[in-house]
Amino acid sequence: MNYLAHAYLSNNQPNLILGNFIADHIRGNNYEQYSPEVIDGIKLHRKIDHFTDNHPDFKAAKRFFYDGFEKYSGILIDIYFDHFLAKNFQLYSNQSLIDFTNSVYNIYDGFKDEMPKSSYNFYNYVLQNDIYNAYASIEGIESVLFHLSHRIKHGVFLNESLYLFKRHELALLSSFNQFMQDIKIHLTEPNHGFYK
Repeated sequence: MNYLAHAYLSNNQPNLILGNFIADHIRGNNYEQYSPEVIDGIKLHRKIDHFTDNHPDFKAAKRFFYDGFEKYSGILIDIYFDHFLAKNFQLYSNQSLIDFTNSVYNIYDGFKDEMPKSSYNFYNYVLQNDIYNAYASIEGIESVLFHLSHRIKHGVFLNESLYLFKRHELALLSSFNQFMQDIKIHLTEPNHGFYK
């Protein structure tokens, strides 16, 4: 899952939201400087990633992008699943997408001095381009994928995958719906201990 879903799955807990946001920018267990609650957010991020990578619907969705984008299919599904979440946010939350993203941005802002430099730089990009709200539109997704292509500098234009997304949109949405149902059940199981 991508950044919007990670924020959403943090159960409106600020420390989990921060840890979930910075997790990709922290190597191994080099997080001793953070509070136990933020460390829980880092661990939650990794638990979500592990569950996602092994989920059958996520694996099946990746296959729609094997024609030309196989190496990047996981990244693409992360972003397209965030698109479905943003577009249908009212089905998953009592908050509007705009209210939710504003509250998350405010949490990031309150913790910006604690972020690793790479997380802080990405936070500025997210804020300046209002990425989480942009996920709700095809135009926003196209822009995100275009900019991501330039950041990874591999000579591939991920925004060109949109024709495959549109061709398989209904099947991808079905995979997303099943995945979201399963991950919410998984994360509310009493034995993982992230949600207080």
